[in-house]
Amino acid sequence: MKIEEIHQLFLKSHSVCTDTRKIQKNDIFFALKGDNFNGNKYAKKAIELGAKYAIIDEEEFNTTSEIILVNDVLETLQKLATFHRNYLKTPIIALTGSNGKTTTKELINAVLSKKFKTTATVGNLNNHIGVPLTLLSITKNTEIGIVEMGANHQKEIEFLCSIALPDFGYITNFGKAHLEGFGSVKGVIKGKSEMYDYLITNNKTVFVNTNDIIQVEKTKKAKVFAFGNKENTNVKINFTKADPFVISEYNKLEIKSQLIGDYNYNNIAAAITIGNYFKVDDYDIKSAIEDYKPNNNRSQIIEKDTNKIILDAYNANPSSMTAALLNFEKQAENKVAILGDMFELGQEAEKEHQSIVNLSSSLNINQIIFIGENFYKSKTQSEKILKYNSFESFKNTFDVSEIKNSIFLIKGSRGMALERVIELI
Repeated sequence: MKIEEIHQLFLKSHSVCTDTRKIQKNDIFFALKGDNFNGNKYAKKAIELGAKYAIIDEEEFNTTSEIILVNDVLETLQKLATFHRNYLKTPIIALTGSNGKTTTKELINAVLSKKFKTTATVGNLNNHIGVPLTLLSITKNTEIGIVEMGANHQKEIEFLCSIALPDFGYITNFGKAHLEGFGSVKGVIKGKSEMYDYLITNNKTVFVNTNDIIQVEKTKKAKVFAFGNKENTNVKINFTKADPFVISEYNKLEIKSQLIGDYNYNNIAAAITIGNYFKVDDYDIKSAIEDYKPNNNRSQIIEKDTNKIILDAYNANPSSMTAALLNFEKQAENKVAILGDMFELGQEAEKEHQSIVNLSSSLNINQIIFIGENFYKSKTQSEKILKYNSFESFKNTFDVSEIKNSIFLIKGSRGMALERVIELI
């Protein structure tokens, strides 16, 4: 069956689904495969649960008229997404970067939705499956689509751009993330800049932070709409302070966010800039930024008894960990940092974990607790440092509930699930 024909079926369906546990009536089920599962086996069940059609790529499961056999289910999903994107011609803003992608995407969505009907990536569905699913969630009523793109190796952003065909793009930053796949920070810059390559080649617009020298250099040949705290930008946005929440100044308006850390200034500034480009009213931009409250373990402020907690346990890499620690040092209260291992660093893991230990021990932080095998192997010793090779070891050995009248920073990679510490404080 041709993509055009599948698209016609899609238009008459409820939505696309890849998980039979989430099937809704009249969905199209795409039987994706992974290392430990084969969606083809669940095609018949999907139909029984109410799916209108099921797309498979293994002939033995082609048992009913509602099941459609294709060469490759994933490839069909991706091609369908691109076909749908071209069919609707909705303007697409794509963004990637080492840190702050999801927060920036949420802020952009908050600002633009003040004026437009938007559709944005849900959560962090930003890979070769998530991007197509986001595109297929766009309807004829959507006026702007916002698509987050993640990558951990070369050519991934290039491929995602070939699916989404963005009209606008923004890269939050280049940092020490996914070094296992990219090999080095130089590799990160090359990989993330594939978005710039696409936008420049296709004469599309790039939003650029002029405070970032590398970004400016990489976009010299691009059609640019720039922001920063300098005069020679399209949108000037000044960072006022972060105490602990970021306050910025834009067009003589003071914007008081609910985001902690001066590193969030760039995320806020990007959202303001994109709102400005699309002519969202300044006061609507201000209210959108001020009303946005982080969730999902991203820079959340939690108060528990006599303690305050900065919960930033959604993810971590050397760049974001460094920024969080430097910001945390500025807090006035008794400070306790609970830090978990950073994943996907490959051969750089030992060096990067040691660097974070060295940095944190040099900062004005009262106590630092490291959890995970990589941090446990670090060599630095100090009276204020404790190390545990696992969360269970920490939980069974250290009574964190005895700490009162303090502020905690909890940060680690997603696999560490350090939000579990909250229950112990």
